[in-house]
Amino acid sequence: MEGAPIVEAQAVHKVFRFGQVKVHALRGVSLAFFPGEFTSIMGPSGSGKSTLLNLIGCLDRPTKGEILIAGESTRRLSDSALADLRNRTIGFVFQDFSLLPQLTAEQNVALPLIYRGIPGRRRRERALQALEQVGLLPRAHHKPAQLSGGEQQRVAIARALVGEPALILADEPTGALDSRNSQGIMAVFQRLNQQGLTIIQVTHDEQIAHHSRRIVRLRDGSVVVEEEVREPFVAQEPAEVEEEGA
Repeated sequence: MEGAPIVEAQAVHKVFRFGQVKVHALRGVSLAFFPGEFTSIMGPSGSGKSTLLNLIGCLDRPTKGEILIAGESTRRLSDSALADLRNRTIGFVFQDFSLLPQLTAEQNVALPLIYRGIPGRRRRERALQALEQVGLLPRAHHKPAQLSGGEQQRVAIARALVGEPALILADEPTGALDSRNSQGIMAVFQRLNQQGLTIIQVTHDEQIAHHSRRIVRLRDGSVVVEEEVREPFVAQEPAEVEEEGA
């Protein structure tokens, strides 16, 4: 693929220590992810999928090897510099949505912008724009308990988008959803990817993985195969959410 990678893992190892026991979670993983890609990382439990995603997301550091984000090595960055790089470049989506129950959808989405010092009016504008991107603008004033699981995950995606990242990292984004809502989330991801956003997701579900354009398979901390998905499944767009009382 042309151009420079947005993320590159170079001979990455990760070892966890539990007392006297060493667990080799990653063993010399080398991968490149290019702008505009939609990649799924797969593998059995303990294969290193989430560990790799955490390293790419600057949530942890490799024991050996390098992670480069937009050409910048993360190895020698201070914790504050790493946090700044993460906040500028990456949006995260998790299996459990991680929404604050006392806040509305709009407030949950705007939350990352508070930490950036964005003024209130601009925060609201950007939060509503992000909710519109995921088809959930009519639910802006609903709290998580008033939303379905699929709607909550779309709020979480909007929250990841609100900082205008170059990269979305999703860890089992459909793991807590039924098949219908999973299709909706894949439709949102595919639409965002078509608009140029780079997406890397971890999934255990072959059907979900085949909505992406590339699959990387791990086993015992190593890459065993990389495959292009020649004809990705096309997810059905989520139904439009109607205004309450409309």
